[in-house]
Amino acid sequence: MRTDAFALRHIGPRENDLQHMLKTIGVDSIERLVYETLPDDIRLKAPLQLDPAMTEYEFANHIQELGNKNKVFQSYIGLGYHQAIVPAVIQRNIFENPGWYTAYTPYQAEIAQGRLEAILNFQTMVIELTGMEIANASLLDEGTAAAEAMALLFDVRTRDQKKNNTNKFFISEEILPQTLSVLQTRSTPIGIELVVGNHETFEFSEDFFGAMLQYPGKFGQVYDYSQFISKAAANEIKVAVAADILSLTKLTPPGEMGAAVVIGTTQRFGIPLGYGGPHAAYFAAKNEYKRSMPGRIIGVTIDANGNRALRMALGTREQHIKREKATSNICTAQVLLSVMAGMYAVYHGPKGLRYIANKVHAVAATTANELTKLGYEQTNSAFFDTIVVKAEAQKIKALAEQNNINFFYIDEATVSIAFNETTSIEDVAKIVSIFAAAKGTQAPEITELTVTNHFPEELNRTSSFLQHDVFNKYHSESAMMRYIKMLERKDLSLNHSMISLGSCTMKLNAASEMLPLSNPQWNNIHPFAPLDQAQGYQEMLRKLEQQLNVITGFAGTTLQPNSGAQGEYAGLMVIRAYHKSRGDHHRNIALIPSSAHGTNPASAAMAGMKVVVTKTLDNGNIDVEDLREKAMLHKDNLSCLMVTYPSTHGVFESAIQEITKIIHDNGGQVYMDGANMNAQVGLTNPATIGADVCHLNLHKTFAIPHGGGGPGVGPICVAPQLVPFLPTNPVIPTGGENAITAISAAPWGSALVCLISYGYISMLGAEGLKSATEHAILNANYIKEKLNGHYDTLYSGEMGRAAHEMILECRPFKQKGIEVTDIAKRLMDYGFHAPTVSFPVAGTLMIEPTESENLEELDRFCDAMISIRKEIEAATIEDSNNVLKNSPHTLAMLTAETWDFPYSREQAAFPLEYIAENKFWPTVRRADDAYGDRNLVCSCAPIEAYMES
Repeated sequence: MRTDAFALRHIGPRENDLQHMLKTIGVDSIERLVYETLPDDIRLKAPLQLDPAMTEYEFANHIQELGNKNKVFQSYIGLGYHQAIVPAVIQRNIFENPGWYTAYTPYQAEIAQGRLEAILNFQTMVIELTGMEIANASLLDEGTAAAEAMALLFDVRTRDQKKNNTNKFFISEEILPQTLSVLQTRSTPIGIELVVGNHETFEFSEDFFGAMLQYPGKFGQVYDYSQFISKAAANEIKVAVAADILSLTKLTPPGEMGAAVVIGTTQRFGIPLGYGGPHAAYFAAKNEYKRSMPGRIIGVTIDANGNRALRMALGTREQHIKREKATSNICTAQVLLSVMAGMYAVYHGPKGLRYIANKVHAVAATTANELTKLGYEQTNSAFFDTIVVKAEAQKIKALAEQNNINFFYIDEATVSIAFNETTSIEDVAKIVSIFAAAKGTQAPEITELTVTNHFPEELNRTSSFLQHDVFNKYHSESAMMRYIKMLERKDLSLNHSMISLGSCTMKLNAASEMLPLSNPQWNNIHPFAPLDQAQGYQEMLRKLEQQLNVITGFAGTTLQPNSGAQGEYAGLMVIRAYHKSRGDHHRNIALIPSSAHGTNPASAAMAGMKVVVTKTLDNGNIDVEDLREKAMLHKDNLSCLMVTYPSTHGVFESAIQEITKIIHDNGGQVYMDGANMNAQVGLTNPATIGADVCHLNLHKTFAIPHGGGGPGVGPICVAPQLVPFLPTNPVIPTGGENAITAISAAPWGSALVCLISYGYISMLGAEGLKSATEHAILNANYIKEKLNGHYDTLYSGEMGRAAHEMILECRPFKQKGIEVTDIAKRLMDYGFHAPTVSFPVAGTLMIEPTESENLEELDRFCDAMISIRKEIEAATIEDSNNVLKNSPHTLAMLTAETWDFPYSREQAAFPLEYIAENKFWPTVRRADDAYGDRNLVCSCAPIEAYMES
């Protein structure tokens, strides 16, 4: 046993388990299983051309050496990103804790109550700081949140505005440059005309449906927007405000000015800079827009016993239901980061946040005063944390960089300085000394900070915030640590048991991949730092792009999209730009099989495409003849096909090359959804099957943890003809020579977590990557055969094999009165998270074990499923008082004095012997979704206040 081989640790099944597993499946080798699973004509003919695999120790040394090439300067660049202090209790107990970072999206509420409470805290924090009525569970970054706000305001136009096709959207020139770029990308395909200008001279007219303001402005000027918003309302123009969340502890919140939507980032609430991400954006709105809000909302409800429970609310907003009618394709959040930001507010409380904000304002004010004394002109008449100084920029830049300091240089004669919570009085003295040296004068001694407010009295916040108990009781480290641990114990994560979610690939997030994220050489770099200060990052990101090019067979990659949904959109926008470059402006038809992910049609609609659905055969495969017919019918306007491979049904369709040829023959491009890439790596690739672009879910196939529903990274890899159109950034240029505008705010998206995928690929190497894919297919087919005779598999390949996932048929159990949801809830009693429920086929379970699970865990899961199958057999449609319908069973139920059920307590809680060794207790009974939606509560208000009379 080669103990230093990373593949040995990442891949679950042991070598001495293989013969048993292969015998169960009915093949004599993994190679034979792969032959029976993949069409032979799409198999790679040679190994992936990647560097030899590193050991974990070698990778640790390598990443340290790379990190040493980064220069960590004091960053005063601003533009929406600020150095922040991550409280150690949050870093150790959340950021570095697999109990928090390996959890899945809280679709199964009963085993996610801890995370749901943490997100509810985040929503409460956002609602109260912004002065708004409702907030969601976070979005991806400030730029994309702004784009979602624009789309929402477009969606909620008045009847007359829609009738008159009112499509102008005003944007203040104070907007962050990266936000403007994302808005430009998102507005064009859906027919919104952007008008950028000075909000103080803006001419209100009926041509406009909405407006967006930055508060404070991009270089720190604080404006009173109340008159603008009031005048806009009189003209039926709804206003969104992008607001700095820390400033809202001191400044009048936009909600009190009448804003319709408030968005921003919570990065400065204890989240590392990470060269651009991941960071949790926030999105708050008026209550009347709740059904148009993007993303997820966590709401309060009751469980089957009438006790308080939390769950995701208003599920009908999800894009997989609305499909091409969706106004957003966002189905994710930045949960891990929003949890951290919310906990930052819990730990500091309202008084602590005010203290931090006052200190930040004081260092800004002190610096402004001292520079004025030196004869410099500071041009911001009102500011919170950022000042603008007239000075010889190149001279200041040279002196600043000698002192390991970054400012932002607006032009040759103007310097912007954005202060943050790490700035001390010594830092102020150093900054002032740089400006003094530029004038050849002596720097003054600074002994105290200026405490007067440098903004109008009428903008001084007077309303209270964060008065709820949770923000006022956990201010010692011991209390905070115990609160975090209490919530963690309510959540089932990968550190407890397998999470076998089809389409979601919940694989091991190895500790050696995660460790660099805590290193300040990696997590404390500003995304707009000069490139020569980020040479370690640049080398790592370039290498990761090259690795992904090799794996996909493509020519170019952008890492900018910070979720799978963003990747889908980016791929389609690049296709759109390619067609336009050839004069094919009319190509706007996207063919999408009926079995596709719901984000596919939503993304196509957002990219300005018209969706034409193609049929699926009874065996789950694409109906090739229907596809051919529709491709030929629309050949003059065909833009693309969106296809998932292997299919959403867990099958490698043998006709895939024929399918892609049909599209190319009719003038279209092929977009491959990379959700199921875990079944391809090292065996085949998107280029081989004939695709032109694919997005990859680095949070699935390439080991970035799901974090309870984010972070994610969704890069796109493209064929040579699409490389010129890869997206850029307005501050640090990226992408191709004919680049589209930005997809997300930071140049390389969520760069920090790209370290994880870089480590995963570097430590596995070509052989390890291929082996991981083979074992993913092995584990899936092992489960398929173990459950054979107990559950039917809905779809399989031509030789009877599943790919890396399978769909179990559960609809016949309705004859026993059992729904697929009952199986999902009962699995909790066995210590497992349910597989994917009712996707892509209602009434089914989609199972994907991943390569990381060992034989013992696979057997435990199969034993649980078989035991549940016997319980189904014992159920009757006449009597719903059974162990499945009453699941999950909580500790409170089991220890209650009375037991009014026709089965034993032991059968309820310990149906199999292994459970007693490591029992996971759901903390609530089934959450009542309907009650929660009728009585929508999305903040920490007590449930008693909302009970129905």
